[in-house]
Amino acid sequence: MVVDPLAEVVTLLQPSIRFSKLVECAGGWKIHRAGTGDSFYCAVLDGRCRMTVDGRASMLLQAGDFVLVPAMHAIISESLDAPPVETTTEPVEIAEGRFRVGRVDVPADLTMRIGHCRFASPDADLLVHLLPRVILARGEPRLATLMQLVGEETLARRPAREVVLERLLELVLIEAVRSGDATMSAPGLVQGLADQRLAAALRALHACPERAWTVADLADEAALSRSAFFARFSRIVGLPPMEYLLAWRMALAKRLLCDRELGVDQVAERVGYSSASTFSVAFGRSTGLSPARYGRAHKAA
Repeated sequence: MVVDPLAEVVTLLQPSIRFSKLVECAGGWKIHRAGTGDSFYCAVLDGRCRMTVDGRASMLLQAGDFVLVPAMHAIISESLDAPPVETTTEPVEIAEGRFRVGRVDVPADLTMRIGHCRFASPDADLLVHLLPRVILARGEPRLATLMQLVGEETLARRPAREVVLERLLELVLIEAVRSGDATMSAPGLVQGLADQRLAAALRALHACPERAWTVADLADEAALSRSAFFARFSRIVGLPPMEYLLAWRMALAKRLLCDRELGVDQVAERVGYSSASTFSVAFGRSTGLSPARYGRAHKAA
């Protein structure tokens, strides 16, 4: 069975829209926004601007560019003819889902579709850590099309709106990651999948999480020595192999406990534990709750 680890991670994140809006800018302007760790996206539809994410080097953006920040804490956006540093421009809503920044008496010289989404997964912090910190994709028409669909669906009040938006956001995440800038230096799953040797081990692990994997087994999948594999995996993915396997098993277990009518012993078997008791001990150490209590709490919520 061929398994795509990136698709699994994105699906498990369970993205939902917080808001999506069209922003028009004119003249000299600067916006500084603090974030809470939610995902942020920005598609430049027309014009140019400068953007700085979480204190990193600023990016010059132009029409056709798309930026995705899986966990945003601070963003500064500004015109190329920016006002003084101490000046911050507040967006003004001029219609439903449409905002104006800067001068209102002249045509806009920049138009962006921006928004935030949340991840419902109880393991969102872990899963987001496996993605690049900032993704920049340039000139990808598929992303532009997806952004237009997100904008239309956000404003519409049609049946199954939330389900459609979740599927669209999953597509946006996958398309952005696979078409984004390759200068993603932070460790994570994407970097691991870009490494041919590690990709073989990651796909095998995701295809059979129930297998009694050892570092030696995974090293064999990667055609590397045990020590070379351990060092390479830890450096590129950002977690030691067995720690990654444990985290992935716990993420899968939470989904199984919440989404399916399975007993604890069945969940234990599906995520690689020989008995319900050993699984319960591992799950309790990871979450602070027993599997049964976790499942009841989630269903009650």
